[in-house]
Amino acid sequence: MTGTATAIAVGTRAQPRTFGPLTTQMFVRYSGASGDLNPMHYDDIIARAAGHPSVFSQGMHQSALLATFATDWLGATNLRRFGVRFKEQVWPGDILTCTGEVTDTRPTSDGGQLVTVELTCTRQTGGAAITGTAEFRIDIGS
Repeated sequence: MTGTATAIAVGTRAQPRTFGPLTTQMFVRYSGASGDLNPMHYDDIIARAAGHPSVFSQGMHQSALLATFATDWLGATNLRRFGVRFKEQVWPGDILTCTGEVTDTRPTSDGGQLVTVELTCTRQTGGAAITGTAEFRIDIGS
């Protein structure tokens, strides 16, 4: 979303978006890009020795996917606040579905709108990998 928009109402939902199936290669690439070099995310032998069934995704990787979803919906330049809570581990082969819903709106002093959204990144199992909230400042057209 860019430029001037019409007001957004509470209850407005984003079109869901899926990511995946996720692969170990994605975890490796995220490790390199983020500097999170914990071998649990890319070395299957070490992950299994620690009691995990395999390597697993970095929580911040899912957070990045959820942030991409939210900013594609309401605009990266409009984002004012973004926070997440990690819920479940994400494994190779998982397919994540991101959803969002407007839970609050209020006018700004300059004629815009502050929009609060609840966000969820759900695994194909139905479990939430992460949940989050974000605030966007939207220009309202006349």
